[in-house]
Formats: sequence, C-alpha cells, structure tokens
Amino acid sequence: MTFYSYSDQLNLNIDTIEQHWQSGVHNQFTGKHGNLFYTIHQPEHVDFTVVLISGRIEASHKYRELIWELNQNNIAVYCCDHIGQGQSARLTAEQQIGYIEQFEDFADDLHLFIESIVKPQISSDYFLLAHSMGGAICCDYMARYQVNTQGAFICSPMLGINTAPFPSRVALWVARSACRLGFSKRYAFGQANYTEKPFSENELTNSSERYAHFRELYANQAHLQLGGVSFAWLQAALNWTFLLPELLNPSPIHIALAEQDSIVDNLKTKKWVQQHNNISISEFPMAKHELLNEIDSIRHPLMQQFYRFCDSHRSFEATGS
Repeated sequence: MTFYSYSDQLNLNIDTIEQHWQSGVHNQFTGKHGNLFYTIHQPEHVDFTVVLISGRIEASHKYRELIWELNQNNIAVYCCDHIGQGQSARLTAEQQIGYIEQFEDFADDLHLFIESIVKPQISSDYFLLAHSMGGAICCDYMARYQVNTQGAFICSPMLGINTAPFPSRVALWVARSACRLGFSKRYAFGQANYTEKPFSENELTNSSERYAHFRELYANQAHLQLGGVSFAWLQAALNWTFLLPELLNPSPIHIALAEQDSIVDNLKTKKWVQQHNNISISEFPMAKHELLNEIDSIRHPLMQQFYRFCDSHRSFEATGS
C-alpha cells in the first residue's frame, strides 16, 4: 500500500524526518565550476530510483519530507544541490546572489552527477523528478545528452518566467545591457538578499505547515539561504527559455502544472507540450507553484500521478518484481 506523508502529522514526524535525512549519505563531487553537494537515501529494499532535481534557491535538505516518503515506498533518492545554491559552491563573493554564466551549466552538472555518482551505484530503473528551474534543467539535459531514464515527471517547469511588471523581452534587454556594462554579478532590479515572507504573502504553497517548516529550516541553517537573481542569471535563463529545445529523446515525460502559478508561465509550457507526442500534461486547480509542498488535497493526487507514471514505465523484470 502506498505511504503518504500528511501535513497534519508533520509536526509529530519532523524529528523522525530530520533523523532520516541525517542518516543518508552526504558527500561532494567536482562539477563544472566547483564542488557540488549531493545526498543519497536508500531504503533496505529498492524497487527503483529517483533522481530529484530541485528548483532555484532550493537545497536538497528542503526535500527531506519527500525523500522520507519516497524511501517508505521503497524508492531510492539521489539529489544534488545545483552550483551556486544549497550546500554546493557559491560563484560570487556575495554568496546570496543567484548567478550562472550559461544556463546549460546546470544540465552539464546534472549529467556529471548521473554518470559519475548515480549510475555506478544503481541496479534498478531510474526516473527523473524535477521542480521549477529543475524542470528546465531536466529538459535541457534530455535535449542535449543521450538519456536512458525510464521517464521524467516534471512539476511547474520554468519554461517561461514571469517577469512582471516588464515583458520578458524587455527584461532580457535590461539584463543584457547590465551585463555589457559589467554588472553581471549584481542583483537584477528588484532582487535582494534572502527574506522570509509571511505565509499570507507567499506565492509558493497553500500549506501553512510545509511553508513553516521550510522557513524554519532556512532560518536555522543560514548557509542554505539564497537571495534573488543576478543580471547574468536572468540573461542566461531568459535566453534559454526563448530557445526552448525540441525533445527528441523517446523517454516518456509528464508535466504537472499549478493553476495559480505566479512564478512560471504555464501558457508557454502548454504551447511547448503541443509540439511533442511523448509528453502528457495535467493541471491542479487552486495549486500554487510548489506542487510537491502543497496541501494534502493537491499533493496526494500529484503523488498518485507520479507513482502511476513510474509503475506504467518501469521494466519490472529489471528488479525481479
């Protein structure tokens, strides 16, 4: 029977969840531009493996509840913090600034992680589970590398960015101009160091419990904090979203959208999906951006979709099931 984590039990379970997080393998490897932190959580019996690809500002530690839940369902989890965030190397003197030179650097690191860390240690199928910027990274990876995953399940992918109040092409022009003037590592207009918004003003989730635990974790472990984006990050990310790749990889993909997402551009994602025959899509009413951290009435149907997706694409003979 599938195990689900419930938000009304989160306060009771959080110590167990944190102990489970600490019991995993925590290590580093050398990525394209510096050391990258990664974690492995492996249950006693493994049905299959998930490579978890997080979003911007996120550390793998933030996903401790999800990792615990997946392990309860005999799913191994490998997760790597992206360069410039989490516990991986930061790229600017002011470590709060989100920075990348080329957006493709993220997927290059993901490729290194999967080839050098994940594949040598697994004997079962593996799936990609991605969120937001991680979804964009996942798509870039699948477009440019020979990928033999059983499938990718992508939540709220950053295939278009909400740059309001400015149109995205104006934002790109501003970012390019600032980079030419030598401000590539400065905060883009309106960006600042990490700040904790009250739940009533947050755009991420309807779950007060999960939001509180996220903020408490980042308050207690300040090294996980990341502020807004630099002009270089904005230029690199917008450049990539304006040239979305065609995915010729035959691996099945499912994209889950949040109806009330104010962070990414759902319309652009829907138009892009129409160009591909191997991508299915669903949308969750009333959901905000972080589907994997939403209220149970949204999160549980999402996880059910994920488990069904994996079961329908697993090669069961590979695990002896």
